[in-house]
Amino acid sequence: MIPVEFILLALAPVFLGFIAWEWWQTARAGHAWYRWQDTLANAVLALLHQGSDMLALLLLMPFFLWLHQFRLLEIEFSVTTVALAFLLQDFLYYWFHRASHHIRWLWASHVVHHSSRQMNFSTALRQSLMYPLSGMWLFWTPMILLGFAPAVVFAVVAINLAFQFFVHTQSVRRLGALEWLFNTPSHHRVHHACNPAYIDKNFAGVLIIWDRLFGTYVPERDDEPCRYGITEDFASDNPLTITFYEWRRMLQDALTARSLRQLAASLFGAPKRAGND
Repeated sequence: MIPVEFILLALAPVFLGFIAWEWWQTARAGHAWYRWQDTLANAVLALLHQGSDMLALLLLMPFFLWLHQFRLLEIEFSVTTVALAFLLQDFLYYWFHRASHHIRWLWASHVVHHSSRQMNFSTALRQSLMYPLSGMWLFWTPMILLGFAPAVVFAVVAINLAFQFFVHTQSVRRLGALEWLFNTPSHHRVHHACNPAYIDKNFAGVLIIWDRLFGTYVPERDDEPCRYGITEDFASDNPLTITFYEWRRMLQDALTARSLRQLAASLFGAPKRAGND
């Protein structure tokens, strides 16, 4: 019924093992890549996110099944069709991710993931419980209308997200020829960086080819070390403060809007960030 949760929960021991290993290794090497307060906040945010996702899927699954009756094609379950579903979902994820950096309503949820000054495996767990409200699930509905069964759609979503756990690290430098095809730790460090040269780049989920095709790819440079976090002077380890930081600012702007145009801009315009307010 809810494969996305089952897949990610089944992999939880693997994720926790990699976090423990990286923390131990980096502490031995003298790197300050982990703060226990930050990691604890990430864990709490992950639990809140999983809970809201599970509730949202339970509530929305009847809608997805209803929508599936209007499908354009009859797509049978097979290795080939699952591979096609994975490729299409990764393409749609690129556009969801890119939109989440350019539309404030979506950024209000996604900023949670970018708000840490750390970059380690636990950062992958730092997600918002508000994604169902901001509408992440809308980006998967074209697959259901095309003909993919909802269970297949959300299974490949889970596999995509599981892959992305492993790109949240500074422990892996570059991966040679794989850098041309796949999202790698090097590419994703760029995505999390708040350096002006790196902002709003490398939106890939699994395949970096979409960034290369649509002009959003930037390589990590040795002469431009990544600085992590958001452009605002934000620092909090309180999961609720982190979750509602941008929602509060966005709603304040919406309540003080003096026209419908201002209201629309405050909710669906570009995110307000230090340097572009």
